[in-house]
Amino acid sequence: MDLFFDLETQDPDDVLALCLVAGHPRVRLRAVTVTPGSDDQVGLVRHVLDRLGHAHVPVGARDPGTGKPYVSGFHRRWLGGWRPAAPDGAPEEVLAGALDSHPDAVLLTGGPLGNLRRLLEVPGVRLARWVAQGGFAGDGLVAPEHRLAKFAGRASCPTFNFNGNPSAALHALAPEAPIGRRELVSKNVTHGVAYDRDLHDRLAPYRDRTAGLSLIHEAMEVYLRRRPRGKLLHDPTAACAAIDPAIATWAEVEVYRDAGGWGARPATGTATFITTALDHARLFRVFVGEKIPPG
Repeated sequence: MDLFFDLETQDPDDVLALCLVAGHPRVRLRAVTVTPGSDDQVGLVRHVLDRLGHAHVPVGARDPGTGKPYVSGFHRRWLGGWRPAAPDGAPEEVLAGALDSHPDAVLLTGGPLGNLRRLLEVPGVRLARWVAQGGFAGDGLVAPEHRLAKFAGRASCPTFNFNGNPSAALHALAPEAPIGRRELVSKNVTHGVAYDRDLHDRLAPYRDRTAGLSLIHEAMEVYLRRRPRGKLLHDPTAACAAIDPAIATWAEVEVYRDAGGWGARPATGTATFITTALDHARLFRVFVGEKIPPG
């Protein structure tokens, strides 16, 4: 599958997801865009792409001009350093250009949605499929046996990626937005997936399968030294759902925003779907790049 990835770099797992999709045997990574878009972020992304043999992938960004790096300290502990770099163009220019060559490509978003909104405002642009790490499916959608205790009793919940730019999220979720299908990998499932020492050890036999898995294993060896309890895998889980939607159970919904954050209610004809349950065994097989029959 052809894939575009829009990410942020203040949380470690976006770059882990970049490693996953850049090295995955079922993915052709065609473009990367960065939010908010500092030269330090672009330099980090280029450094990782270069290590993975993907230096040719165009990187789009729009520097907000704040002077802030917007990069987690973990990345420097892991990778050492890199040079700030200029992007290949504005995010909407890079994505629109890539869409001209790959009109059926999937857009995966791992951060606030400003870059997606800029793309959708380009005349004539249409996305076939957008997979977002974000949103929330509450008790009205999730069966009791699949509910996480931390979200029990909730119909809505704040989500960073939508709250980071609410107007852009509402724009992308609107029925008239030029998107064929929206798939939201929501926190009611991603908060149930952790990269801990057990997963690290399970991954070890596969780490030489791809450059991406090797770099993920290297990164998490550094991470687990300081935080042995591990890291929730929000964006890598969303990346696996983009590669193989069958890792999750989906419900067609209408997304809404209220004082409690973001929620979803059952609906038809919206072309918007949200995760309500997760097949953890299939998720792992997708993560490590095993061939899996459709289903």
